[in-house]
Amino acid sequence: MISRGGGETAASTTLSDDHSTLQPGGGNDETSEKRSFLAPPPPDASSPSSSVTSTGLKVLVLLAVQNCSKNLLLRFVMKEHPQFLTSAAILSVEFLKMVLSLLYIVLVERRPASSAVEFIKQDRRNTALMCVPATLYSVQMTLEYIALGNIDASVFSVLVQTKLLATAGCSVCILGKKIKKVQLISLVLLTVGVMLCNLKDQGSELTGEEMVDSSRQGIIATLGIALCSGFASVYSEKVIKAKRNVTQQLPSKSDGSPKDQFGLAYTQVQLAFVSLLIMGAYCIVMELDIILEKGLFFGFNMAACISIFVSAIGGLIVAAVLKFADAVLKGYATAISVVLTGVLSMVLFGTELNLLYFLGICNVICSVLLYSAQDLDRLLC
Repeated sequence: MISRGGGETAASTTLSDDHSTLQPGGGNDETSEKRSFLAPPPPDASSPSSSVTSTGLKVLVLLAVQNCSKNLLLRFVMKEHPQFLTSAAILSVEFLKMVLSLLYIVLVERRPASSAVEFIKQDRRNTALMCVPATLYSVQMTLEYIALGNIDASVFSVLVQTKLLATAGCSVCILGKKIKKVQLISLVLLTVGVMLCNLKDQGSELTGEEMVDSSRQGIIATLGIALCSGFASVYSEKVIKAKRNVTQQLPSKSDGSPKDQFGLAYTQVQLAFVSLLIMGAYCIVMELDIILEKGLFFGFNMAACISIFVSAIGGLIVAAVLKFADAVLKGYATAISVVLTGVLSMVLFGTELNLLYFLGICNVICSVLLYSAQDLDRLLC
């Protein structure tokens, strides 16, 4: 699934073979997941090896804080509808993500940066196939800026969890998967929770038609994020992950030790590279005149730059979660981030949160945790 910071980053659902049952995964904030969709599946929660280490708990807390801070920062930046190019922000996120991944390869994995180039050459077919999820992620990022410019971060953090519905729907319709009963219950709870949260008085300064139009635009943009996330998840499972050559290996180590398989950092570099090509082509075709007149980064301020950095590290944190924890516990991080976003939005932006919102948020949290459960289906049904 796409798990790139983003907004949200995509629902993270591990899919089994066609006509089997959907295996539960953790629902993450956007366009965060956005790059865990090519990651190896998490270990079985029932196995001893899946117990969470102190490092895993720290990574989960970091993921929750990153999801929350990204939403709040984007809301702060976009509340006044600044005039900078969102495409420039997306290019910056992807470039920074690629740089951070290369640094991880060099400093942590002790490999030359050229090994990433070798990986892309060996995996040419999947690099081309990544054009679809890379494009969808760019659309998601653009929609995040639109959504958080028109609705509160508290509402956005809840509404974007409909990516669980989108992923489940695409999996059933396209892949012929079957949904577990406990997952069906969680999706019903999610729907009710989202409806309750959107019934609250958002406390906007806009009135009348302006408030209705702004809210409608933000809600439609957020639902668009969910749809992109769901389709990208199914596409990556059906087309890319199924066809990836798992025997691809790195060049031999200099000390003659056995070869290692490519790690998640290489996939991060691969997807960032494709995204940069796509967004670069878009900027040249659609926005070249503006860029030549005002420059690529006109209108950026310090808050916008910080939000770009926070978005860039989201994908790396998700990869760390899959390494040190699992998708089930990632659901808890998502639940924590939803609560934090709502509370901090009230404190920082004066967002009015009433009883309906808190009832809705309880439904959404229960939905995320139920969807991530491993053994409840056997116990309840």
